[in-house]
Order: sequence, then C-alpha cells, then structure tokens
Amino acid sequence: MTVSTILFDLDGTLLEMQTEPFVKSYLVEVGRHVGDKYDTEKLLALVWDATKAMIMNQEPDKTNEQVFIEHFTEHSEWDREEIWPLFDSFYRDVFPTLSHLTYPSPWAKQIIAAAKEQGFRVAVATNPVFPRDAIHHRLAWIGMSPDDFELVTVYEESHFTKPNPGYYNEICQKLGVEPTDCVMVGNHMQEDMVASKLGMKTFLVTNWMEDRGEPQYQVDQRGSLEELFTAISEKSGVFAG
Repeated sequence: MTVSTILFDLDGTLLEMQTEPFVKSYLVEVGRHVGDKYDTEKLLALVWDATKAMIMNQEPDKTNEQVFIEHFTEHSEWDREEIWPLFDSFYRDVFPTLSHLTYPSPWAKQIIAAAKEQGFRVAVATNPVFPRDAIHHRLAWIGMSPDDFELVTVYEESHFTKPNPGYYNEICQKLGVEPTDCVMVGNHMQEDMVASKLGMKTFLVTNWMEDRGEPQYQVDQRGSLEELFTAISEKSGVFAG
C-alpha cells in the first residue's frame, strides 16, 4: 500500500518541547491570570478533571469542547458566563507569551516542506485537548499556520483524544484516506504509536521521546528530527510507499 499522507504530532515533535513542564507552567499562568477572585487551586483542579473527562469520553456525538464545558459547568460553583471570558482572554493575551517554555527549531518547516515536495499530504495530529487559539499559537511558534496543512485537530472539532484509536479514525474520515495510507509521526509511545493498531505506519521521533512504559505499540521506524527529514526527503523507510 502506497503511503500518501503523513500525520504529525505537534508538542515534542514539530514543536520541540517537554510536555510535562510546559503543562505545569501553563497551569500556573492560568491561575495567575484568573487572580485572587477565585480559589485558584479549586479552579485548576476542575480544569484538569474536565480535561480527563475529554480523554475518557466515548460518545462520538460530542466534541471535546462540549465534554469539557459540560463537565466544568456541572461541577463548578461558578457560572460559565463568569469564568469563560477569563479563559478566552488568557488564550488571546497570555498563551502566546509562553513560547519561551519551548525550543522551536528550523526542522519543523524543513520537514513539512520536504513532505510536500515529495507529494505527501500533511496534517497536524496534535492531541485536541486545547482550544483552537492555543494550537494555532503553537504552530506560529514554529513559523507555520493552519493553512500549511490539510487538517489541524482542535478540541472544538474533534470527538476523541489520544490515545483513543477513534481519534485517528476520525482524522482518516476527514481526510478521506484509509489508515494504511498514513504514517503517524510522533514522540510519544502511548499517544502516537497507538495509531499502529489501525494499520498506520509509525515513526517515533527520539529528540523529546516520551514513554510511560505500558502499553507498548509497534514502531516501524525511529530516529531524530534530522533522520526524519532525511527519510521523508529520500522517501525511504516507512515513507517509501
């Protein structure tokens, strides 16, 4: 089966970073933005629980955004109309300033350019637990925009998250491809390599690799961002078709 489409993870792959320290700092900034008017610890715990609800969700008719909002409002002592403007202003004004927590390099643009030169379709398969604005800001940190890809997964439009195989199935449906037409490129053994269960080829990026130990999934090829660039440029390994 000829590979036609490459799905790229964002955090730790195209955008070089360590996810856990980033998320911790991000939550600190959310708390700082919300200020003393609210019980910050309680609010952040609720945000985290609502995020977990998205990850556990199995209802295909609800977007991740809907699941998040439903869980948050059901368990919150505050009105959504009171809190959401604070979230919106955080993603608009504060989140763009967090690029110093990441390590953007030229590899991302070079890799995507090489993939397009070789005729591959490209999509960003980033875990859609963030709003559209936050994901688009992170693309900007690597000098790219949603227009550079056929699809960028965001929580407003996705119905599952990683590591649910349904997340990858939904991408394939939107792109009109079969899983066997795709290579999933990512740095996370559990969240990205799970795509192999659907028949996707996989490339594990090792620069900022994450592996929680179990479960383990099939890795067809692994290497650094430089080795990924070479493999795509030469249409070798999993990209050979």
